[in-house]
Amino acid sequence: MDFAPPLNVDILANALRARFGQRLRRDEPLAAHTTLRVGGPADLWLTVTTLDELIEAVTLAWQHHVPVFLLGGGANMLVSDRGVRGLVLQNRCQRVEFDEGDPPHVLVESGVILPSLAHRLARRGLSGLEWAVGVPGTVGGAVVNNAGAYGSSIADCLARAELLTPAEHPQGNGRREWRSVNWFEYEYRSSRLKRTGGRGPSAEHPKEVVLQAELVLSRKSPAEIENQMAAYSKRRKATQPPGASIGSMFKNPPGDYAGRLIEAAGLKGTQIGGAQISPVHANFFVNLGDAKAADFVALIELARQTVKARFDVELELEIEKIGDWEI
Repeated sequence: MDFAPPLNVDILANALRARFGQRLRRDEPLAAHTTLRVGGPADLWLTVTTLDELIEAVTLAWQHHVPVFLLGGGANMLVSDRGVRGLVLQNRCQRVEFDEGDPPHVLVESGVILPSLAHRLARRGLSGLEWAVGVPGTVGGAVVNNAGAYGSSIADCLARAELLTPAEHPQGNGRREWRSVNWFEYEYRSSRLKRTGGRGPSAEHPKEVVLQAELVLSRKSPAEIENQMAAYSKRRKATQPPGASIGSMFKNPPGDYAGRLIEAAGLKGTQIGGAQISPVHANFFVNLGDAKAADFVALIELARQTVKARFDVELELEIEKIGDWEI
């Protein structure tokens, strides 16, 4: 992440407080906002609930040359113990609009929680997002990361997404642009946005922010959809650990599974500090209660080095390391 001078952060804080009042917080602990329950403070923290608020806050950060990071469900990320410099926006833009055409469409804002959306679609007999019933993220995060499960992903039903792109002039308000699914160049758990760092715009490397997405669905009976989601939920509970977890730590390498390799390397159940490679599923790392981000980094490196030495396979992170990792 690029860092802004403290003075710029203070100036941005004054501008945001003039607009959002006491909703703006300083030095907000991020451990309370991530599924792993680790992470140091954000310099600035603000929750936005409408696209207008989101656009205004992001634009102010860009204009003041302060890095801005969008946080949705807090999953699939490892936040540094030193925290995040700049502005962290908690995205709670959650408007949903249905189009019952043929095929049916749904327009969803980027802060919509995936499991909640999956259940709303099921009640209407709209199929295509059943896989998301146990994925603790948001639509915006799914668009950036090509989130998925059980052989499906957001790329399968995304028609297009609207992005906020920085304006060429430093005092501009940014441009709202719709991009078709092909523009995102989706790969397994990756996209054009993720490969170019799209989740963390800054003055030096301005990137797009996902505002909303249009999904194309199909029709099935609500009972059939609910039954499929119940089967996915049962499978998830049987194979994945409870408690504070980060989701799948590594991408599955071609033709194999990261969890199988880590288990075969003898690391299942290994603990460093308060962090543990789950004895239930070796590609899930869990917080036993008092873990630090540094504990998870040590486990990640241990797993990578051991699997490389035993099987000559390079494990690639599926999660993102966020924040200030400078020593």
